Amino acid sequence: MRYDNGGDLLVAVLRELGIDTVFGIVSVHNLPLVEAVDRELRFVPVRHEASAVNAADAYGRARGALGCALTSTGTGAGNAAGSLIESLSAGSSVLHVTGQVESEFLGSGRGFIHETKDQLGMLTAVSAYATSVPDAEQAGRILREAARTALAAPGGPASVEWPIDLQYAAQTDEPAELPASAVPTPAEGELASAGALLASARRPLVWAGGGVATARTELAALLAATGAGLITSNSGRGAVPEDHEQVIGNFATTAAVRALLDDADLLVTVGTHFRSNETADYTLRLPAAHLQIDIDAAALGRVYPVQHALHGDASATLAALLPHARPAGTGWSERVAAVRTEVRADLHDGIGPQAAICDAIRAALPREAVVARDVTIPSSSWGNRLLEMYDPRDNVFPRGGGIGQGLGMGIGAALARPDAPTVVLAGDGGLAVHLGELLTVAQERPRLTLIVFNDGGYGVLRNMQDRYSGRRSGVDLVTPDFELLARSCGLPYLRISAEEHAAPVIGQAVGSAGPTLVEVDLAALGPMKNPFTPPVRIPGQ
Repeated sequence: MRYDNGGDLLVAVLRELGIDTVFGIVSVHNLPLVEAVDRELRFVPVRHEASAVNAADAYGRARGALGCALTSTGTGAGNAAGSLIESLSAGSSVLHVTGQVESEFLGSGRGFIHETKDQLGMLTAVSAYATSVPDAEQAGRILREAARTALAAPGGPASVEWPIDLQYAAQTDEPAELPASAVPTPAEGELASAGALLASARRPLVWAGGGVATARTELAALLAATGAGLITSNSGRGAVPEDHEQVIGNFATTAAVRALLDDADLLVTVGTHFRSNETADYTLRLPAAHLQIDIDAAALGRVYPVQHALHGDASATLAALLPHARPAGTGWSERVAAVRTEVRADLHDGIGPQAAICDAIRAALPREAVVARDVTIPSSSWGNRLLEMYDPRDNVFPRGGGIGQGLGMGIGAALARPDAPTVVLAGDGGLAVHLGELLTVAQERPRLTLIVFNDGGYGVLRNMQDRYSGRRSGVDLVTPDFELLARSCGLPYLRISAEEHAAPVIGQAVGSAGPTLVEVDLAALGPMKNPFTPPVRIPGQ
């Protein structure tokens, strides 16, 4: 099949992949691609290349599919690199198509506009897959191969650089079905031994990470068969709806859950990589009887010793173990439920007046709504734990911990799921990183409620400095008048300055058909009972 240019080919491939919305910034080095996408699909012109990748990332997460971002070459591709690192950290599926200078000038070092030294090397470092389009006959194959890699477990971004002369050239494409990626399967003997251990457990716990998203049915069946308690990483939240009485959630480092882990006689971990912030920098103790399932062989036993390492797909492996499941001993499920209640009540009490906002968000949102979060105190303290999730696709946040990505992610999620509201939790400091994306919100008018927690700077680092050094450096920042800012962008504005404002304000914002900026005045609302500091160690303290 022949196409007039690379843009027409890209549109054809994106349609094959079920992608109807693409995020990016137009450039002289991607113009044929942008023009075709804008003509045939939906092109969303974000204000920064990092936001293009963040939005495409969240679009894919919210759909359980693939997202696509278009950027320019050189500086544009460099701007995207940080968000590609987030996608790589999360294993999320992103197709990143970036421009490149004309083929004859590649690598010449003569300063051709937008050229950068070894762009492909940079993309390789921050992507699961990266390659260049070498001619007008292979672009279709390369785009499909990139998409397949991004979608295959453990996932990650796939970057394709495309010289501008080859974008303008007529394309020859012969669609061919790519071979399916091989899926590892544990040996029968390994499964039998692991099954025997599972059958003997009377005080079982399960820890679910992001890798369990495709095995939700099997995970729920395991809980039903065993009465086990479910701990989750942040990424595993919603794999079983968090209003389930056996779901303890993302509370592994609390005293009550540590005690439960100490008494458990089996821990089954599924698709979790035990990140430092979720294990108290790896000081959390796990039971010696540890059965770990992961599709990434390198993850097995990497952080904690494992008695049975099962290298395989979560869904198939859990299904194979289910016949061995036996009910927990007397009183164990009741203890799990009591711990679940205890950790939630303690956190709800500890966040003081912000509990009213958490409650109001959950009350206003339907179960299928997306909650996107930046790295900010409300997110890190209660948004990542107390604000209930019912589906992994609703739980969108920067797994790599980078600040400033929440709004871009919220835009992508909102446009992926236009029939449901999206809420974004951001701090004033993080929002300032990509403040220009307010203009994207104003232009695209998604059904998005942006809740900005305004404490005049980087509150989490301010709390760390107050606690450990007594001197503040770089944390107290100028904050805009958010009402004037919203008005200048044509966005509705609401404000919360007291607990009683939370329910009516958030209800009004979430109930609207378009975007609203809600400012939470933290100085007026009042502090948490205990200042929040992140779960990281300070050397010497």
